[in-house]
Amino acid sequence: MNHISSEAFEEAERKGKEIAEQMNADELMSQLLHSSPAVRRLGISEYNWWNEGLHGAARSGTATVFPQAIGLAAAFDSGMMERIGDAVSTEQRAKYNTLSRLGDRGIYKGLTVWSPNINIFRDPRWGRGQETYGEDPYLASVLAVAFIRGLQGTDPHRLKTAACVKHFVAHSGPEPERHHFNASVSPRDMEETYLPAFEAAVREGHVNGVMGAYSEINGEPCCCTHLIEDLIRKKWGFRGIFISDCWAIRDFHEQHHYTSSPEESAAAALKAGCDLNCGCTYSYLGKALSKGLISKDDLRRSAGRLFTTRTLLGEFGDDPYSLIGFEEIASERHRLLSEEASEKSLVLLRNDGLLPLDRNTGRIAVIGPNADSRIALWGNYHGTSMRYTTVLEGMRELAGKDTRIFYAEGSALTADHVERLGEKDDRIAEAVAAAEASDAAVLCLGYNESIEGEMHDDGNGGIAGDRKDLRLPPPQRRLLQRVAETGCPIVLVLFSGGGIDPEIEGMPSVRAVIQAWYPGEAGGKAVAELIFGLINPSGRLPVTFCRADSQLPDYASYSMKGRTYRFMEEKPLYPFAFGLSYTSFRYSDPSFDKERRTFSFTLRNTGDMDGEEVSFVWCSLPDDKDSTPNPRLAGFARTMLRAGEEKRVDIILDERFQTLVGDDGSRTVRHGRWELSAAGSQCDEYSLSLTGGNAAAITAEL
Repeated sequence: MNHISSEAFEEAERKGKEIAEQMNADELMSQLLHSSPAVRRLGISEYNWWNEGLHGAARSGTATVFPQAIGLAAAFDSGMMERIGDAVSTEQRAKYNTLSRLGDRGIYKGLTVWSPNINIFRDPRWGRGQETYGEDPYLASVLAVAFIRGLQGTDPHRLKTAACVKHFVAHSGPEPERHHFNASVSPRDMEETYLPAFEAAVREGHVNGVMGAYSEINGEPCCCTHLIEDLIRKKWGFRGIFISDCWAIRDFHEQHHYTSSPEESAAAALKAGCDLNCGCTYSYLGKALSKGLISKDDLRRSAGRLFTTRTLLGEFGDDPYSLIGFEEIASERHRLLSEEASEKSLVLLRNDGLLPLDRNTGRIAVIGPNADSRIALWGNYHGTSMRYTTVLEGMRELAGKDTRIFYAEGSALTADHVERLGEKDDRIAEAVAAAEASDAAVLCLGYNESIEGEMHDDGNGGIAGDRKDLRLPPPQRRLLQRVAETGCPIVLVLFSGGGIDPEIEGMPSVRAVIQAWYPGEAGGKAVAELIFGLINPSGRLPVTFCRADSQLPDYASYSMKGRTYRFMEEKPLYPFAFGLSYTSFRYSDPSFDKERRTFSFTLRNTGDMDGEEVSFVWCSLPDDKDSTPNPRLAGFARTMLRAGEEKRVDIILDERFQTLVGDDGSRTVRHGRWELSAAGSQCDEYSLSLTGGNAAAITAEL
């Protein structure tokens, strides 16, 4: 498993099989459910496999809350992702070590972390897109591998925690239909878009677990598809555990009508290689066994894999992580890392020169339902921070003593009034008054996890689901319009998992726009730092922001035609990889080393402010009919440069950048004149015009 030596893994595998061999059928079956009881005669403690760590140790009390995954993706920083994974696993270990000693081995307190979510964010309406690393399969692959390495640790004999990638395989909405939906995916789209991050997680990240989705993939439920055995295990060499999404196996007979009874569903999943059932359908394995639908060997095989994981986590031997203590939870070191992540995640989408604001003079109105909202900092699958900083708190903390801060809530998120007995738009007049009295207004709008997220069902308590469109809720649109009519210059801060309300583009009073995502416990401080120019904005979009709903294909279609930056033919509102800076950078002197697969260029900070630049390398083979319509991301890197400083930057390209996928799903190396280019955005004319940047490009005969 990644850092685990082959000898250590084989020893753990031997131990896992040995434990399974000593169990009777009832004991074996009991261990294949997410809440596994103790087997006291064998000295085995109870264990709950269900645990979340998407952007912090989640749902188990106090923890450091990092920006939501989509915000982490916007940082384009794989090194930081690995450090965050390490912090999450440290806090999860601290919880497990402390709470299990006190007899609490309940849900969300184990060492098997069901993260990250590496599904492709193919459509901005998907409520769970916020949990992902965006729309590009290469970006998702790089960040997934880094996060997994952080979670699983570096000890050659033991896992710090056991990561699990989800949801295999093509899964990205619609949320209301997920329990019966069939994703029809072409061989090319499967290989080119939906599989790469999972393959990288297995082959490069050596992830311990893979979770199947609720839906079907080309007519097979994802938790009993032939791909589990034929692709993941045989072709990719996966030796870990396969887990069902929660209550997904029940869907086989109740929703998909793939089987006709719970015992048939349990048998189908187990025979296909699903080792662990999150849910309760595996309680019917006894019936399946009595009917001859499964054998005791099937039970032993999966139980052996599960006990291999528990052995690797140190349960039955030496555990180098057993001394991680309670004091590691929400530590100062992790708080500072969360602040760094928040700062790097913010994307400046528009700025006509209004920003940065002078923090030492003037009057600033901070307005909106998300201005003083802790919930807007979270995103879904979160823990509980010891200290949150909302935008209002951040602005107050960083404003100079001569700066007056006004505050008005302005509206509710979705309701027509704030107070229970209030009239429609009961807080708008106050917001207008605050704007009229101010030199600038920081208007904080958007969503939170109650509006977009996971659909409510037995597996979670959410109530959100998908968005119906790209627009802000009506009360927020009215608030924005009334504040804009005052003529007060607006800095609009948007909280969401993706693009919101393209109509904002036509409002002249909105002079700056910041995409904040769900920025974590320190998000409000980071926003204030950006507004006052204490940091240089360096986040870039990991998803395309569309110009209108009409640009979106049918939500239920899993064809990539017209989706994401690789296949879009129309001009977007804000392109993938876009983001503004307070300084400027110049690219020059490109070169490519074929042997080292390295693209190099000189990068110079030509502005007046120190700052980090995210540099992207794009590849295309224009004359090949199998090429994607637009150049693909082949590599990226962050570089810190002081004003006037110049550095030579080397970026190792994706090892598969020279491959293309045909309609039959075959991936082949293509020779020819490859066009390679580097810039601080995409290299098309529109992207460069938005940033004012330039590109360094070459043609390489490969």
